[in-house]
Amino acid sequence: MMTEPAATSPAATEPPAPSGGPHAPAARPRTLPLPGPSGVAALLTVLTLVGVGVWSVIDLRINVATLLSSADNASDFLSRTLPLDFPTPAELAGPLGVTLAVVIAATLLSVVLSIPLAVWAAGNTTPGRPARTVARALIVIARAVPDVVLAILFFRLFGFGAVTGVLAMGLHSVGMVGKLYGDAVEQIDEGPRQALRAAGASRLQELTGGVLPQVLPAFVATAMHRLDINLRISVILGFVGVAGIGQDLAHALGRLDYQRGMALALIVLLLCVSIELLSVAVRRALLPDTEQRPTGVTGLVARLRPGTGARTGGRPAPVDPRTASAEALASGRVSPPWTPERVRRTFYVLVTTAVLVGSVAYSALDFNGFIDSNRGPLGVLAMFWPPESGGIGDRLLQGLVVTVQIAFAATLLGMLPALPVGVLAARNVAPSRRVGQVCRMFIVFVRSVPELILAIVFVVMIGLGPVAGTLALAIGVVGLLGKLVADSVEEVDPGPERALRATGASRIQVFFGATLPQALPAFVGHSMYQLDVNIRAATILGIVGAGGIGYELLNAARVLEFGVVTLITLMVFGVVMVVELVAVWLRGVVGGRAA
Repeated sequence: MMTEPAATSPAATEPPAPSGGPHAPAARPRTLPLPGPSGVAALLTVLTLVGVGVWSVIDLRINVATLLSSADNASDFLSRTLPLDFPTPAELAGPLGVTLAVVIAATLLSVVLSIPLAVWAAGNTTPGRPARTVARALIVIARAVPDVVLAILFFRLFGFGAVTGVLAMGLHSVGMVGKLYGDAVEQIDEGPRQALRAAGASRLQELTGGVLPQVLPAFVATAMHRLDINLRISVILGFVGVAGIGQDLAHALGRLDYQRGMALALIVLLLCVSIELLSVAVRRALLPDTEQRPTGVTGLVARLRPGTGARTGGRPAPVDPRTASAEALASGRVSPPWTPERVRRTFYVLVTTAVLVGSVAYSALDFNGFIDSNRGPLGVLAMFWPPESGGIGDRLLQGLVVTVQIAFAATLLGMLPALPVGVLAARNVAPSRRVGQVCRMFIVFVRSVPELILAIVFVVMIGLGPVAGTLALAIGVVGLLGKLVADSVEEVDPGPERALRATGASRIQVFFGATLPQALPAFVGHSMYQLDVNIRAATILGIVGAGGIGYELLNAARVLEFGVVTLITLMVFGVVMVVELVAVWLRGVVGGRAA
């Protein structure tokens, strides 16, 4: 990036005097800094990605005419769906309980595995470059291997049961949870951590005292977000035999019982909405209004220390986290007082712990199948190696191209509404509280509908092919990307926003001058992550005839061609790895320019 030259004499910097006279004032011309080589490369890369998305939309023939031609099929589908056939509470209790237990246990497993991986993967906390490389590789591998493939593998090891779903969803979730946890760790304020290091704290004390308090809200929000995603993934895994409400849904759709199938889909939607509302409430409790209360370590210490409840100008008195511990020891207090807020938080922790323990117990994890397996673990793994094409290499390449096209087209189409809706859903940007709530509820509703259900509906209405998969994923983009954008906008530093408002800047000027520059790296990272998600999701949607390589994946698994399954997995992994490398580079370039 070019910088302004050093100041010289006024005669050298002022433009020629205007015609009004030699002493007439002349405004200094303002010029924008030119981007450097990396900035130009980043801009060209973004334009190329957008161009691929536009080409994919055109080549897949996604247009209004296609949608209008399916109007009769949509009417016929509705006539075969209504009235909905809901199961009785007794019929629903068992599958629903298993689904919730498996989903919660899988999310817990992903969080436990992701925290150390995130610490190693983050550039500011990693023990060294080798550890960071290994950690990021494991996160990418976990994200690249489709959960259905993991379910197939664990089914061969453990058979039908909860353990297959917990391991498949839990290990696959590490790809998302570990990545977002690592990003959160990299974005912390290094001041508290450096203060602890200067005081002689150990590495563990730095992490628990200087890093964890800052990232805890993001960690909990991500875990709740992943819980919602896993609930929808459980529907997909029901199609490969994982017990729960997803399996009942798969059976209903398999016998073309759309009345029961759509009723179960509506129940899943209501569950997702409930979990999302719970996630929002938890996030609000952990991430208070940034305009009124400090966040990070300062906010945490301020809320734990007595006497800081008095507000000055609507905010608690600032607390220096570097001296809080020393003051506490000097006063003889080794723990914060039992205020109503601490009692409430402790109650929440106990309830959460009880739910987690109960879920693990209710899911009845049993590894006896692993011990009793005829082939043994090595024998089962040997079934998936070496990778082979099975004589359909050309079809696999063609299917991979279609899968990538579906992902690009869906990402582009979904981003168009997701970005503005996400921005308006942020509390610090929404023009009014009502607008923010409406946009949030819209995001909650959209992202609560499993993409697989949408794909099935579009396949029935439009027919088999990539158009159905693209439209299903595009709707999913609005929910996921909209939520991530809203959260990123809310988490920006409010200082620059307040400074611009103090100068009389308008709401739009504050957004483009203070909010957007801070959130732009996150926007780029979230958009690339959404593309990554859509590549893997497009692979899965092929199971129900929504186009792409997923159809070949399901067929290979059905005929026990596990070498083909491995080859398809490696092909998808290669594409995901390229997207990941581009995303990391773009985020670094944009983040450097925004800074």
